[in-house]
Amino acid sequence: MRHQAILPALHLKQARLQFVERGITPASGIDLRLAQSWQRSLSAGLSPVGRADCADNLSSANLQYARDFNHELISHSEPVIEYLFDQVKHSHSMVILADAQGVLMHTLGDLDFLSKAERVALKCGANWAENQRGTNAIGTALAEAAEIEINGAEHYLEPNEFLTCAAAPILSAQGHLLGILDISGDQRSRHPHTLGLVSTAAQMIENSMVLGSCQHPILLQLHTRAEGIGSVAQAILVFSEDGYLLGANRRALALLNLGYSDLARIDWRQLFDQDLHAFMSRQRRSTSHPEALICRDGRRLFAQIHPHSKSLNTITTHSHVVQEAVIPSSELDRQWQTAADKARKLIDKGIPLLLHGESGVGKEVFAQAVHHSSQRREKAFVAVNCAAIPEHLIESELFGYVAGAFTGASRHGALGRLREAHGGTLFLDEIGDMPLMLQTRLLRVLQERKVTPLGSSSAIPVDFNLICATHRDLKESVTEGRFREDLFYRINGLTLDLPPLRQRTDFAALCRNLLREFSPHSQVYIDAEILSAMQLYAWPGNLRQLSHVLRAAAALLDEGEIEIGWEHLSQDLVEDLRRSAAQIEDLHQRTNSTVGTTPESVMMSQSQKNLVPNLQQNTWQLIQQALQESQGNVSAAARNLGISRQTLYRKLQEHVSTKK
Repeated sequence: MRHQAILPALHLKQARLQFVERGITPASGIDLRLAQSWQRSLSAGLSPVGRADCADNLSSANLQYARDFNHELISHSEPVIEYLFDQVKHSHSMVILADAQGVLMHTLGDLDFLSKAERVALKCGANWAENQRGTNAIGTALAEAAEIEINGAEHYLEPNEFLTCAAAPILSAQGHLLGILDISGDQRSRHPHTLGLVSTAAQMIENSMVLGSCQHPILLQLHTRAEGIGSVAQAILVFSEDGYLLGANRRALALLNLGYSDLARIDWRQLFDQDLHAFMSRQRRSTSHPEALICRDGRRLFAQIHPHSKSLNTITTHSHVVQEAVIPSSELDRQWQTAADKARKLIDKGIPLLLHGESGVGKEVFAQAVHHSSQRREKAFVAVNCAAIPEHLIESELFGYVAGAFTGASRHGALGRLREAHGGTLFLDEIGDMPLMLQTRLLRVLQERKVTPLGSSSAIPVDFNLICATHRDLKESVTEGRFREDLFYRINGLTLDLPPLRQRTDFAALCRNLLREFSPHSQVYIDAEILSAMQLYAWPGNLRQLSHVLRAAAALLDEGEIEIGWEHLSQDLVEDLRRSAAQIEDLHQRTNSTVGTTPESVMMSQSQKNLVPNLQQNTWQLIQQALQESQGNVSAAARNLGISRQTLYRKLQEHVSTKK
């Protein structure tokens, strides 16, 4: 929509001449964006009476390279361009697609209204950025990142005054400018609805690009009416598997009163009342059926998960952390790598795996990686958090039900998570929190490999790999009567202990990969002092905590910033990091003052060490030897001992405490 009415050509030419030759600011009747564009054109050294053609149009080889680079943009745009041209084909117009630099990538239209020179100027490979051709719809839409119409004498260069052009930007789900869609024609045939038409077409391309990608974990389609889902007017949100908002189309931002700056800062729970886990579960059982979602402000919207969502077959609650597969084996933590190697050897042999580790260490990520390395990788990975599902629902969630099995049951019935995992992998997270009654039913399923849905008397065969996980000591739970002993031995083919973050030796690599995920378009890194402090911190929330910290820090970076500093961290974390670093530095200084002073007491033969009956003394002497050999370098000593620097500092602290 135009902000100002189109002024007579003579008026525009006089205003432009006074501005260029005398520096007189254009009168208030001229659109502010137009005046600003004239200023940018003048600053670029362009003269209004200069030539409209450019000698630096891309060569055929460079044009092909640019088209290959913009292949996805072009492939999603071509069907829309054909549709758009059908609407304007009798109006002496052409439809143009330009890339993010203003270079024409694809054109379609009626060239009869153009002279030979003008046709060359509108060929693929021509650059219509403002600094090349002055004020024009493509270049000015690029500069403003907004839709705009430039008509006749509003163009900065007089040779372009025969044109009327309407252009709209094409944005990614993260707000990055991908290209420009434009309709250009003879200025005498201008139509007031052209800008609206091209804006709608640009949104069609945006939606197609978002929904056409198979890389998004959760694609949510929204509209105020169920019938609006699938239309060009639908809102689209992109969520991570743990519910963080990663992207959105412009309709969604307007509908939910959000901006692109909100991406990666807010999550599902801040937008909707319903639980993401439960919503995904219902959508998986009943695809292509919109259901109502209640916003936090009380509004009722209709929503549906798009079939291209990677997580449609995988319900997870907190798996948005780094997978070990993306870390080079030379950098990967040795304990994690050893556990992964064992798991891969066993997963296809029908041996159930039990993962043990603190909350947030990445047990579900580990299970997913094992599944993707198994022979069942093409089948579903179904994750169930036994602690997250209400107790009165967990039985129907796991075992399914037939139509009419209980009040409120779907008239279509439900498969249940165990049957959904048939052929693939079932991951039961926090199995130590499963009620005893359900432990009995699960044991029977694992023994018989058959599931009997609620309300049915027929058993249905199931076949899946089984991976369970818990942060509890299940042996202790068995002793206390909170976990069935026979179920424990049924799920415990092999127990794998996953190390907490504070004990891992690949901390820097984990941070690198997380930042690459959160800031895919820039190479973000952490200030060296902060990274050192982070490596010494205990991280009680493990990988989940680190993930949230880095996601927030990356989101707080200003445009062009690539270094995470203290100002990008929460104040409570800054205090914890500095306190921890100060304590470690004090301990380091005390350790250095003792290492190397009495080599005879430190250097022991292997035979002497074998005679030491006390394990703590033996451990301390090994540490002393490692520190001696590394000349007090704690990092080198930790590497030689095969432990993390944080673990070594903790053992040093324990030794100092016992001597007091």
